[in-house]
Amino acid sequence: MARRRQGVMSDDLKYEIAKELGVDDIVKTEGWGGVSSRDCGNMVKIAIEMAERNLKDQSK
Repeated sequence: MARRRQGVMSDDLKYEIAKELGVDDIVKTEGWGGVSSRDCGNMVKIAIEMAERNLKDQSK
């Protein structure tokens, strides 16, 4: 039986980023599967930038 991977990002964070990119309506109507690969890549890019900022702030 196939196992689903546990996501690293919380659903709240994913939705916050989707809203920032303007694809939250797609998520509401079609689910995460309706979001384009390009937009998913942009979401990952934003999440990485957020994580890097948090690490930088923690090291101060």
